[in-house]
Amino acid sequence: MRYFIIAGEASGDLHASHLMRELKNGDRDAVFTFFGGELMAAEGGTLLKHYREMAFMGLFPVIFNLHKIRRNFILAEQKLLEFKPDVLILVDYPGFNLRMAEFAKANGIKVFYYISPKIWAWKTKRVHKVKKFVDEMFTIFPFESEFYKKFDYPVRFVGNPTIDELAHRPNQGETFGEFIRKNNLPEKPLIALLAGSRRQEIKRILPVLAEVSLRFPDYQFVIAGAPSQSQQLYAEGMGKTVIPVVFGQTYDLLQQSTAALVASGTATLETAYINTPQVVCYRIEAGRLGTWVKDQLIKIPFISLVNLIAGREIVKELFQQYCTPETVGNELDLILSDQSYREKMLAGYAEVLASLGGPGCAERAAGLMIKLLTEK
Repeated sequence: MRYFIIAGEASGDLHASHLMRELKNGDRDAVFTFFGGELMAAEGGTLLKHYREMAFMGLFPVIFNLHKIRRNFILAEQKLLEFKPDVLILVDYPGFNLRMAEFAKANGIKVFYYISPKIWAWKTKRVHKVKKFVDEMFTIFPFESEFYKKFDYPVRFVGNPTIDELAHRPNQGETFGEFIRKNNLPEKPLIALLAGSRRQEIKRILPVLAEVSLRFPDYQFVIAGAPSQSQQLYAEGMGKTVIPVVFGQTYDLLQQSTAALVASGTATLETAYINTPQVVCYRIEAGRLGTWVKDQLIKIPFISLVNLIAGREIVKELFQQYCTPETVGNELDLILSDQSYREKMLAGYAEVLASLGGPGCAERAAGLMIKLLTEK
């Protein structure tokens, strides 16, 4: 069969590449044309546009690149009609992909969506476009089924791709001694700092985390460096405090850490899978006004995936004005000093992970897609 796939970000490239591999395993005649990146290209097929030419985030980047966005739409529409796929598979990236879903539907092309847009958190009205233009939605969080059910739209939960990534990560047998030796670190217990991946969030959160580190002289704090950011950015964020930064070793660092201070996002789920107790810390611009905006626009009770999946507080979330060196430090101290508190959090992790199922998300999704397409 012929598959046209659109992934507009690095994470989409990763998850789509795994889906492509499993589609090939189940369909020997699979042919791909796609918008994506190197990981998808490695699976074969024709790369039409790299996600680096598509990933415009924020109001002003979008405004300044409207001409490029229009050209990307025109290219996608033209190539979709030329390729005549059995299905258009969209991977997250809703601003672009929901418009492509509408175009495909108008031209009689079946539309599958792999990894739902986060319309359960904001821009909920997009659910009506999903219902109208998407034939099948393959979701990765169990709570998404309940969200879509409220709109009378059945979805297919296939598990979570992050579980696959973590289950097959390298260096799982690495010891604490091996980790600190390869990174020239002293023999002191580790606290991992995951300050986010974007420049602005790192600049807002890291100064708080750096100040927290001064309260715990018996521990060494180590930053998990985001691959897209520089050592200089971290140096600026930590000020006069000197904290080592390791790049490309986030999972290794979490595995060897006694606790972690984590910016909200997928990292909270990754930390839970590795079974490291955590404090979730997040700050946006505009101070208390930012809290009001969040409360008005974001339609979910928690900001961390761990708590969202559980439907209750498993990890402490310190957001905006509540994210201070004192509050973060107090919560970290509780994790380090109260064994029953740690054990309760780890028990919550086990509950969350059980609800996500085991590895095999892409395999399950690909199998369902092939079955649905061959039954048409």
